[in-house]
Amino acid sequence: MKRRVVITGIGALTPIGHGADGLWKGVLADRSAVRSIDRFDASPFPSQIAAQIDDFVPADHLDPRRARRLDRFSQLAVAAARMAATDAQLPLDGEATQTGVYLGSALGGVAFGEEQHEAYVARGVRGVAPTLALAVFGGAGASNIAIDLGISGPAVGNANSCASGAVAIGQAFHAIRAGEIDAALAGGAEAPLAPLTFGAFALIRVLSQRNDDPATASRPFDTGRDGFVMGEAAAVLALEELDAAERRGAPILGELLGYAATNDAYHMTQPRPDGREAARAVSLALADAGLPPEAVDYVNAHGSSTQLNEPAEAAALRLSLGAHGGRVPVSGTKGLYGHALGASGAVEAAICSLALTHDTLPGTCNLVDPDPACELHVLHRSERCRAQTILSTSFGFGGMNAALLIGRYAG
Repeated sequence: MKRRVVITGIGALTPIGHGADGLWKGVLADRSAVRSIDRFDASPFPSQIAAQIDDFVPADHLDPRRARRLDRFSQLAVAAARMAATDAQLPLDGEATQTGVYLGSALGGVAFGEEQHEAYVARGVRGVAPTLALAVFGGAGASNIAIDLGISGPAVGNANSCASGAVAIGQAFHAIRAGEIDAALAGGAEAPLAPLTFGAFALIRVLSQRNDDPATASRPFDTGRDGFVMGEAAAVLALEELDAAERRGAPILGELLGYAATNDAYHMTQPRPDGREAARAVSLALADAGLPPEAVDYVNAHGSSTQLNEPAEAAALRLSLGAHGGRVPVSGTKGLYGHALGASGAVEAAICSLALTHDTLPGTCNLVDPDPACELHVLHRSERCRAQTILSTSFGFGGMNAALLIGRYAG
């Protein structure tokens, strides 16, 4: 028998709110957090907008000395993991050998590396922070969470572009289900708002240029979309084997049912127009869960707000879900908080869990004129609905595709 895996806690730091309650309030507010960038001078770039987290104070979440030693990426990751562990009332006593950490991030500490390069150019090697080497390697976020919380099971970092957070949750789910570990903190973190890092995406013209109206720039599935809006965020889920969670009376927010990942093997920045491999990820996740397509009650789509993504994703949903794909409710929540790259899949998995808890399906912020080419039932506004099974999709550069199925816990 495969073991069942449940979600018992949520930690979130996003532009629309912090913690499970803050994130959900931000979703229901239906108000975009995108605005003009003030972290650096963005005037050289065609895109000058982003979704920033302006109210994150590291010392509110971490020991001040520890906070000073971490770059922003690791600060967000550790703070979100702490919040998830607290929300789950997860007992971590420094001997957590059967607990793992799985964290996804497209860029990790690259923005901090950029900052330190500027210091090197200005002041030489003596101007560089001694923590640089410890901040930019791919596993830094997962390692810092493990150190901070005393977790000595596997600590795995992945960099599977914008699918990273979903991949981390899926890997943790499979590890717990297989009996390799009993619990995990899994999710994603991203802190990409630095000039060169941001500019690299602006230069390949994948970012929205709606600089005169930032709040409407991120508009999934709308005919007026012109690119994604970069954001920053961290979200971590506490996952546990069901029997262990029940024994300790843990709060159960939902159940992970299925996960799969594929690759388009097509192009570094463009999805396969026919959606074939993205559809296969969804079909494999359904098979992993032992569910038919008709069991999906709602889809939280990747919906990055680019011209190429939405039609390809719509094709994938119609291929994998059949006729049901054209009528199942779908929404893209990135209109609220932009696209935090590798953290997005984790933020959206958290939103899916909260949608089950609150019997409400999120709407699609900034959807005014739905793209008829998508042929989907896209929700404009949030709707009351007691969904049983939710599909969350994540796609990324390099042709990465990931699908998660999250269900209502039924005992």
